Amino acid sequence: MWPPAASVAIVACLAVVAPAPGAPAGPPRHARDEAGPWRVLAPGLDLGVFPAGKASTHGDSLIRVLRIDPERYELRLMNASAPGQGEPLTAREWCRRHGLVAAINASMYQTDLRTSVSLMRSRSHVNNPHLTKDRAVLGFDRLDGGVPPVQIIDRECQDFDALKDRYGTLVQSIRMISCAGKNAWSRQPRAWSTAAIGMDREGRVLFLHARSPYSTHDFIDILLALPIGLKNAMYAEGGPEAQLYARGGGEEFEFVGSYETGFRESDDNPHAWPVPNVVGVAPREAARP
Repeated sequence: MWPPAASVAIVACLAVVAPAPGAPAGPPRHARDEAGPWRVLAPGLDLGVFPAGKASTHGDSLIRVLRIDPERYELRLMNASAPGQGEPLTAREWCRRHGLVAAINASMYQTDLRTSVSLMRSRSHVNNPHLTKDRAVLGFDRLDGGVPPVQIIDRECQDFDALKDRYGTLVQSIRMISCAGKNAWSRQPRAWSTAAIGMDREGRVLFLHARSPYSTHDFIDILLALPIGLKNAMYAEGGPEAQLYARGGGEEFEFVGSYETGFRESDDNPHAWPVPNVVGVAPREAARP
């Protein structure tokens, strides 16, 4: 959501692990690092938990990263504004309703609680037709084999006009990393929790989330220092709305936000908020068992 008197808002994150539907019930527990930073949820779907390397004023100072192989999984844009949808849902609810294994905020949205602040469209639905000045555009659902299955197009160093018609889905947002691999945000005193979408150098998609609040500049520096091979990234959402959900291996993981300077200066939000637009993850048919 586009917050008043601020250009960005970010969400803090509560990490909870619970059994996936059909698995034996049990008490929620915190996501933990087992056998290194990555745990395999399914082939091509890995969840990593990393110390931020810089203590936050609130929370656990951890970064959660969901790593997705686009050869095994496809991205899907889900919109409350699309025919037959009709209402915002939490990332978990979007997944359960549409058979997805993961979801994250697609981008910030306007005060109508439906429309993205920038370009957002799929083959079947246009949420916002307007291209803004923001430089990052996530492209997926490719229409030909001459482009990667997923990429974050940087309008400063790539020809967006030549690429935009080669993907069925485009989601525009704020660039976090420059074409030269540098931090693209200026320093700022405000801090919040963050949800973001990135790509690594091997072409895998990264869903990124931190409940602990950081300024966006500091958060980007933290991401660049992590051993995740980050190539580029774009801002997804912030404030209590920002969230990341994933399920696999008989468990489900939900990370939600809480803190934002000037809006919600506490770390006590336990619930995911309904959001109108998410990028979801589903197994490709060819990769199904």
